[in-house]
Amino acid sequence: MLVQGKLKKKRQMKQNELKPPVGAKRARKLVGRGNGSGHGTYSGRGCKGQNARSGGGVRLGFEGGQLPLIKRLPRKRGFTNTFKTEYSVVNVGKLAIFPPDTEVTPEELLRARLISTTDRPTKILGAGDIKHPLTVTANKFSSSAEKKILAAGGKIEKV
Repeated sequence: MLVQGKLKKKRQMKQNELKPPVGAKRARKLVGRGNGSGHGTYSGRGCKGQNARSGGGVRLGFEGGQLPLIKRLPRKRGFTNTFKTEYSVVNVGKLAIFPPDTEVTPEELLRARLISTTDRPTKILGAGDIKHPLTVTANKFSSSAEKKILAAGGKIEKV
């Protein structure tokens, strides 16, 4: 920038000069410091009752004695297996897009967009039909998928 014949350097902001925008910071509410403060007497807790007491309040999910939602909907309870193996599944009928005597691997399935990732193990299921022989490589096969691939003259390879 040129100012009266001299080159003026642009000023860089420093980290110690950073400030939050105006109104972003507020002072902590001090309660129980006299009525002049506006938060005296009951200190914002109202008058009597469970929530006015020390340690007061109700547990999570408590509905005042009414049968809670978690108990009214039994399907919402129960066991979830965190170690369950999630498979990328492909039906035998979808393998018909590959030409005869092709080696079908998870990478080939990904290229053909039959699966979305190779991070999960691949499982071949038996829905649909296949007419020509293929060499299919996967982590798992359903029994019906195995029969259909072998009946078409193909081979299966388990990883």
